[in-house]
Amino acid sequence: MTHLYGVIGDPITHSLSPLIHRGWMRDNNLDADYRGFHVPAGELVSGLGALERDGVRGLNITLPHKSDVIEFCTEVSKLVQTIGAANTLSRLPDGGWRADNTDKDGFRDDFQADYAGDLTNARILMLGAGGAARAVALALIEIGADMVIANRTLERASQLCTDLGLPQNRAVQFTDYPRFVQSADAVVNCLSLGHSGEIVELGDGDGRLVYDISYGKAAAPFLQSAAAKGWRAADGLGMLVGQAALSFEIWHGIRPDTARAMERCRTALEAIS
Repeated sequence: MTHLYGVIGDPITHSLSPLIHRGWMRDNNLDADYRGFHVPAGELVSGLGALERDGVRGLNITLPHKSDVIEFCTEVSKLVQTIGAANTLSRLPDGGWRADNTDKDGFRDDFQADYAGDLTNARILMLGAGGAARAVALALIEIGADMVIANRTLERASQLCTDLGLPQNRAVQFTDYPRFVQSADAVVNCLSLGHSGEIVELGDGDGRLVYDISYGKAAAPFLQSAAAKGWRAADGLGMLVGQAALSFEIWHGIRPDTARAMERCRTALEAIS
């Protein structure tokens, strides 16, 4: 019997998750399939119910459902409770779902590899304080970075600091970000710039790392602009593959080949660019 897994979101056609997971399923000779399921905003309850009745054994969760899905899960990991968002659901033997979050570790591992240095006390400027930023901020705290959060709504950045136990002076108004760029060892962008066509100007990079948690067309304008000014640019495709690998391991007990998945994703993105 072919076991079914998938990803839910609104929209969902852009997702690379089916490409990633199907590749790993083939690599490991698993009798399984992975599909994208469009679950519109406001239809999460009926969507989850239908997928459970269809025998789906595991789900990845993307926008706009990462926070809302928690209340419909029977079990919730401590990390999900801390972040306030879930990106991985697993069917429980007696029915219902268990919620996990692999975004934090997916980002942490990829960012550390791109930074290629000691991040203890490294000065990191994080742009944005939305849902995705929470997992990123927790990872940066975990690795000992000295972080400043610049957000358009100062109250939201301040609330994130409160939730994660950071001093309030780590939250700043977004318009103040240029003075923190000058002293930053790296910049992490958690804003959805690519969807609006906006580019945040960072000034001269001098070889410093700028990391955008988006990838492909969504990250290209911002990262290309930064690279032209001497920044070492990295997108979030490695984070996507890393979090997917952790989900795959939760479901199948197998740590998949992330390098092969990265090659497949880059090829797919180049084909549509």
